[in-house]
Amino acid sequence: MKLEDYKDVFEPFDRLVEIEILGIKVKVPENNTLLRCFQFLSIETVSLGDFCWNGDCANCRVWLESTSKDKPVLSCRTTVKEGMKIVKMADEISLKPSGDDKSEVVLDDYRAVPSDSIF
Repeated sequence: MKLEDYKDVFEPFDRLVEIEILGIKVKVPENNTLLRCFQFLSIETVSLGDFCWNGDCANCRVWLESTSKDKPVLSCRTTVKEGMKIVKMADEISLKPSGDDKSEVVLDDYRAVPSDSIF
């Protein structure tokens, strides 16, 4: 992915922050929602995914690691923070490499919860 081709998609950022997605550490742009960060990692699958981008569909659910129990959030409404740990993802989120870019993360083998589960 050539970032300059998509710079208008992401909120302005000066650096990448490290988060963990299903045990895999990745770097994503600060100041962006998690869903935009997923798009940064897998531009084609997230851009073409079944997401409303405003929280109405709940297809972008993820579960963040928490001290008591995992916390469900909508990735389109949650701003990324350094050190976040995502422990589950909705089936609708598919992160696959696009084209020849081998630096992108592949997480499509992980299945978190059925898409019809209660949020």
